[in-house]
Amino acid sequence: MKRKKQRKIGAKTLRPESLMMSYGYDPALSEGAIKSPIFQTSTFVFRSAEEGKKFFELAYGLREKKPGETMGLIYSRLNNPDIEILEDRLTVWDDAEACASFESGMAAIATTLFAYLRPGDVVLHSVPVYGGTDFLLYRILLEHGVKAIGFRAHEGPEGFRRVVDALGDDRKRVAMVYVETPANPTNALVDIRACAALAKSLGMHNGRRVPVVVDNTFLGPLWQRPLEHGADLVVYSATKFLGGHSDLIAGAVLGAKEWLDPVRTYRTILGTMCGPWTAWLLMRSLETLKLRMTSAMKNARYVADFLADHPKVQRVHYLGHLKEGDPEYELFHRQCLAPGSIVSFEVVGGEAECFRLLNALQLIKLAVSLGGTESLASHPSTMTHSDIAPDDQRAMGITSSMIRLSVGIEHPEDQIADLAQALDAI
Repeated sequence: MKRKKQRKIGAKTLRPESLMMSYGYDPALSEGAIKSPIFQTSTFVFRSAEEGKKFFELAYGLREKKPGETMGLIYSRLNNPDIEILEDRLTVWDDAEACASFESGMAAIATTLFAYLRPGDVVLHSVPVYGGTDFLLYRILLEHGVKAIGFRAHEGPEGFRRVVDALGDDRKRVAMVYVETPANPTNALVDIRACAALAKSLGMHNGRRVPVVVDNTFLGPLWQRPLEHGADLVVYSATKFLGGHSDLIAGAVLGAKEWLDPVRTYRTILGTMCGPWTAWLLMRSLETLKLRMTSAMKNARYVADFLADHPKVQRVHYLGHLKEGDPEYELFHRQCLAPGSIVSFEVVGGEAECFRLLNALQLIKLAVSLGGTESLASHPSTMTHSDIAPDDQRAMGITSSMIRLSVGIEHPEDQIADLAQALDAI
């Protein structure tokens, strides 16, 4: 399917928020429909046996594409018009060469790691990471002979360097550097450029440079562009801000085609791609991405300021509160474009006080996930990161008194009023 990829009007380069309306789609191919139809089909009809042969040659890498040749539609586990349009559109914000979409964020992460890691390999990763990622690293990959070694996000490049130096000869086994920044749920930042430089210093592994993979879910493509800072692949739980309405599960991986090709191959065989209905919903969501994320980001500032001044809140983890002289201040201004809308805070007390607050919320919903239009609150220690041992949680900066708040697009005065009455319940 030939897709319309016009990024300019004359000499004027169109902005991403404008391209979200139509990039990658030609209405003339679908009876003039202004929105892409949902191609709810498992398979596609070839015009001839010869055409089918050509399509499969490209699908399985049996030959190189000829100039101007495009991948033909075969089967929705390999490709589908909605998925292809979505992936074209997702490349715009990150200015990526290629994209692969998935049925969940964990499908995106797992498929990427399985594509690049082999028994005996070592994956270096920032700490903390999302609970599901931690489980994948220390339970599932361990069973496949892959060793995960963490470096503390708050220790900066020095912590990463110490971990690498401690590996000794095992540094030759490092096959990937995996970074989550800002970290879930502490909002700790990791220097992507420093990680890329250190990964490069590790040399070649299995004939290729050690890739740097960055989970950019917390800030999304509006507020951080990892590829611009040396990352090779960026992963998203598209369930979050990209989807943004708490009505779908999806994931995405973006980067240069050479880095995406192995991931695409594994996706095809593992069957982890998203479906056409999910792709269509994501395209709907991308049209309002900037509006939603900007509104939520502005609201988060008001909420974080309120929490910072409240006597029952002992600490607020919010990037917008970093001040000159703070360890992460310079990194934030160099790497991030805005503080986002995730605010973690620690109440005076512990689990019991957190639970009383969470149970008293009326407007803000007590639920995991983040990045939706509605505000959500959760208790990482007993929920998203509950599989991590308490001592390890504390070492990561995750305390029993911490609440993670995803600020939505309700009116900020109403969000604050709900938090105020809930804090009164402590």
